[in-house]
Amino acid sequence: MAKIRETDLYPPVKSFLEAQGYEVKAEVTGVDVVAMRDDDPDPVIVELKVGMNLTLVQQGVARQAMTDWVYLAVPTMRGRKALAGHIALCRRLGLGFMTVRPRDGHVDVHCDPGPFAPRQSKPRKGRLLREFQRRVGDPNAGGSVGVKLVTAYRQDALRCAAFLSEHGPTRGAEVAKSVGVPNATTIMRDDHYGWFEKVERGVYVLTPKGRDETCAFPAPLPNDEAVPQPSVAKI
Repeated sequence: MAKIRETDLYPPVKSFLEAQGYEVKAEVTGVDVVAMRDDDPDPVIVELKVGMNLTLVQQGVARQAMTDWVYLAVPTMRGRKALAGHIALCRRLGLGFMTVRPRDGHVDVHCDPGPFAPRQSKPRKGRLLREFQRRVGDPNAGGSVGVKLVTAYRQDALRCAAFLSEHGPTRGAEVAKSVGVPNATTIMRDDHYGWFEKVERGVYVLTPKGRDETCAFPAPLPNDEAVPQPSVAKI
């Protein structure tokens, strides 16, 4: 399959705009595509690229000094997540976004230029704040990729694992009280990480996998809700 060029996108975009009554011309004072209609004094500008990148976004933002009607156009892409991200970015910047299917010249307009009014998601904000408040200390490095992150849930699981490592099989209620993790029994019962094993009703022990994997994480900081355990007197 021949490599797609920016010039391959122009004929479909030109035909698409002409079908809506625009007169279309290319490369006007450095602008890829300019379209004008008799009943509208504002031009429509389209910037073409073979892929979505920062240069294209910067060009689109710069063209907003000429008109409110600025579109970015790229070939049709795979992946709904990537497409949704590009659409969201264009909407936030007040840009239009279209894709062109090279094999038949079909043009899809995913969003038109317009003012953007961001809406906060209360559930997502709530999850963010709860995780921030529950996490003890700052155990992760910002920008980490491909590593297991220490969440508040994992911190609680690590506290349970550390207690079992030291004390052996223990009832969930005792672990909860000792390490300040109210849902310790649930964490060990659900066993999302494969660290815990139920040996009898309400009693759990650390598995070999748990011993190996928990060593890869820094020792969990103590939870303020933990009840101090009496020290063992030396004989």
